[in-house]
Amino acid sequence: MGASTKQGYDIALKSREIVRSLIGDKIHHLSPEEKTIVERIVHSTADIEYAEITRISTDFVQESVISLKNGEDILTDINMVRAGINKYEGEVNCFISDPETIKLAKKNEITRAAAAMQLAAENGFKGIVAIGNAPTALYKVMELVKTGEMDVKSVVGVPVGFVGAADSKDALSATDIPHLITKGPKGGTPVAVATVNSLIRLSKDDLDY
Repeated sequence: MGASTKQGYDIALKSREIVRSLIGDKIHHLSPEEKTIVERIVHSTADIEYAEITRISTDFVQESVISLKNGEDILTDINMVRAGINKYEGEVNCFISDPETIKLAKKNEITRAAAAMQLAAENGFKGIVAIGNAPTALYKVMELVKTGEMDVKSVVGVPVGFVGAADSKDALSATDIPHLITKGPKGGTPVAVATVNSLIRLSKDDLDY
């Protein structure tokens, strides 16, 4: 939570207590690690519906934590997600504004978000992908994994919006890729960031989000 003073710590503790009191019965079936992730998502969004619409594959936490402990990269779809990820000693990359991404997008007639995933694959990406905004990026990641062009350990697939977002997340949930999704149109940068930061804490054996 980032509390660095007693007042900040007290606020964080109170927030945590409120979140747990509001969603405790909705996430009783989750593991302790999964609960910390959902609690952090709810805290970051002030939206308790995330306790009901978040879906986590059984291997998501384990594969993600192993990847982070091995210092593998994190790839994001936009810079806002990258900027929100903290306290990770490995690389956190976003290629949405890379000149090569723009060239790839024009050449292949795809979105820049999808082209950014393609560029990452071509540069030997290996690790966790966090997508909070672009369904086309999520579809591209699934395509690259299927063709063996991308070494993805897990995907935080939470694009937000009314065009393609829900469908792309449903498609991810039907794959064998370790994943976390949010059902329907809800999602976005705060959800992606909260999830990844929770995973980073878990990789340091810290259940207290």
